[in-house]
Amino acid sequence: MLTAFQEVLQNKKLTPLFQPIVELRHGAIVGYEALIRGPENTPLYSPLALFELADQHGQRFELEYLCCELHLEQFRTLGLTGKLFLNTSPSLHQTEGDERSLSSFFSTLRDREFDQVVVELTEDCSVSSMQMLHDVVKMYRETGVQLAIDDLGQGFSTLKLWTELRPEYVKIDRFFVRGIHEDPLRQQLVRSICEIAFQAQSTVIAEGIETQEELVMLRRLGVMCGQGFFLGRPEKQPKTSLETTLLALFRTPFGTPTLTALGRADKPVTAHRLVRQVPVVAFEVPTNVVCDRFQKDASLNTLVVLRGGMPVGLLRRDRLFDRLARLYHRELYGSRACGEMIENTPLIIDRKMPLQELAQWVTDGPEHYMSDGFIITRDGSYLGVGSSADLMREVSQLQLQAARYANPLTQLPGNVPINEHLEQLLRGQSPFAVCYGDLDYFKPFNDLYGYRKGDEVIQITASLFVEASHPEHDFVGHVGGDDFIVIFKSSDWERRCQSIIQNLPLALSHLYSAEHLRMGGYYAENRQQVEEFHSLVALSLGVVEVNPVHLYNSSLVAEMAASAKTMAKKTLGSSLFIERRKPLSPVKHGDKGQGRNGNWLM
Repeated sequence: MLTAFQEVLQNKKLTPLFQPIVELRHGAIVGYEALIRGPENTPLYSPLALFELADQHGQRFELEYLCCELHLEQFRTLGLTGKLFLNTSPSLHQTEGDERSLSSFFSTLRDREFDQVVVELTEDCSVSSMQMLHDVVKMYRETGVQLAIDDLGQGFSTLKLWTELRPEYVKIDRFFVRGIHEDPLRQQLVRSICEIAFQAQSTVIAEGIETQEELVMLRRLGVMCGQGFFLGRPEKQPKTSLETTLLALFRTPFGTPTLTALGRADKPVTAHRLVRQVPVVAFEVPTNVVCDRFQKDASLNTLVVLRGGMPVGLLRRDRLFDRLARLYHRELYGSRACGEMIENTPLIIDRKMPLQELAQWVTDGPEHYMSDGFIITRDGSYLGVGSSADLMREVSQLQLQAARYANPLTQLPGNVPINEHLEQLLRGQSPFAVCYGDLDYFKPFNDLYGYRKGDEVIQITASLFVEASHPEHDFVGHVGGDDFIVIFKSSDWERRCQSIIQNLPLALSHLYSAEHLRMGGYYAENRQQVEEFHSLVALSLGVVEVNPVHLYNSSLVAEMAASAKTMAKKTLGSSLFIERRKPLSPVKHGDKGQGRNGNWLM
């Protein structure tokens, strides 16, 4: 093994790989982490085996030096752009005069005019001299080399390095990323890291992103960059942009749903309604210039700071003046870029974000989200700002409207929003299906087991309808009593209806006595006070396909769905009846239809 390792070093038998680092707001690849592999089909292919053998024989410096050299060379050969992140050990960064130090290697970058390098300090080795590292880091920054702390959160030493060295980048260990969408504690830890990073002017990179759910949550928490197998694997010739299907995730604002308070999936109320225009200022503009601007315009309270045309934060008149009023602060910061005076990580959202989702962001986020408001963008470019007061006012109106027309037992939309949604789909001229559901044998169950269990039957049935429907395409409504409506845009609506029928018996089984379950029903008096056998609660579904749409109006659809439900109820037990007949001729929108005795059915 040692002979093979020496041959690897001498003949440079190493393969550089590059894993993309992605900006999480818009999906752009902003750099690559450099990784290494040994000869294929050998025990030294794994980097762990390589570095373990190097440590055993005191040749870690030679190995790391060779890795850096090969990565730089291949990065240029491939014509890659952005930052190149190189993993290095803190103990190998000695002063520039030491021949066995990585600083001697990186000092040559000044001559190469290579300012894309970011040195990652790993926690493999202990830091023997913090003062030495300070000196090396100072020298690096003079050459254009930047600094990153790797595996943040693994131990105290990474936090100490962050505090002492103030790196440009901090990388969150994959442990805190794994399953973050299901762990509130991990979410809070990452949110806190982002807050600290903003104050320290460091960019946070989340490592180990492996699922879409993790990506969505990290974007929501304000993490600026990320890497992981979900975004791109390490490759010899890495991609320079994300694939189209993956890039599409970044066009939707943080993967948010599109439902409104009334359950409509067509035109949600979005943040665009809240847009207010606020003047902008470039990040590089001196702070003194901004102060003069505030002083000349007494009505101006806020400025949006742009960097390269993209919004990066807010400047508030009162906070800026308070900060500069401190002793010597005007002299210290007056000539510096105003963007450096941004105090809080801004909430930046797309104009298409639904108001209910935005309200959740504001209430779950840090306190300044409520006081500062948020920046609204269109496709990443600045559009305007929104205030939390306006947001809460609009959400309250939506909730009042929803409460006014929602069924009090199930909280599902009632007749008014059902009819509105139906009319809107008819105007849109796209096909859909309407399912009318009605519980069978419900009254004798309610009389025997009591209204409390009767309410539970209705609530369980409602949940089955919701679970079987697509949250973004379909609409579930509660007409009243034990009647429900589902308006399907999903093409597999028949499968969804069958799943509701199949799941009903098990979902209701806990409400019956063991004897009634065994008998498949029970004896109880009917309305004529005659005892008879009643089956367990069942469900009848009647469906009408509205296609071609121009043949129908809302009254006709409702009548045909009710007729289909009646046909389904003629079958004992749960059943599904699909109305296959079509109207003979088109009807005008708003027309009441010709009724049951007309000639509109074929």
